[in-house]
Amino acid sequence: MESASRVVIYLTRHGKTILNTLDRVQGWADSPLTEEGALVAHELGRGLKGTNFVAAYASDRGRAIETARIVMNESDNQHLKLEKLAEMREFGFGKFEGEYNQAVLKMVAKAHGFDSIESYYEQNAEKNANIVIDTVHKMDETGMTENAAIFEERLTAGLDAILTDAQNRGGGEVLVVAHGMVIHRIIKMIDPSKNISIIENASVTKVIFENGAYSIEEPGNMSYVEAGKKA
Repeated sequence: MESASRVVIYLTRHGKTILNTLDRVQGWADSPLTEEGALVAHELGRGLKGTNFVAAYASDRGRAIETARIVMNESDNQHLKLEKLAEMREFGFGKFEGEYNQAVLKMVAKAHGFDSIESYYEQNAEKNANIVIDTVHKMDETGMTENAAIFEERLTAGLDAILTDAQNRGGGEVLVVAHGMVIHRIIKMIDPSKNISIIENASVTKVIFENGAYSIEEPGNMSYVEAGKKA
């Protein structure tokens, strides 16, 4: 593949929201950015000034769209059309949407005979990646959740659509605003050794496609936000 077709996806987590602040589950449910969440999006955008994106995408949730628009304006990429991509939506928690995060994690642990998710992880490290997703899927009788395999299939379809579009434009840098579990899962799919424990709001993880393969660089990088604070 020619170097011109190299694609660098700036995979970004949305700014902090009301439900994030209240430590409540926020998957397909949505809430607006807080003042702090909007501020960090502005800082990220200023830190990305000089990066000329060939395309811009956001999950179809409002918090991602709001973040993307701020970043595009601050980075002088407002001329691009923002594409909304349902495939990059966060994992859906079904009936547990809006519940306290710790309450859901405790239910997941109890379903496997443990008092806390930490005690589960201590004895089942190899199952860390899917335990919450697959257990929530089993406990939610509404049918609105996905299991880990379906979640990965959806994200793969989203990445493929973004990559195809970017390559049709001759390659380059692409802004994609998505969600914490989405970013964790994409890192795991491409290079599990690069996974980190926390994906902070407005962090950037670079997903690079070159020579027929994906790679991960700078997972959870907050340096663009730090640069934007100084700008």
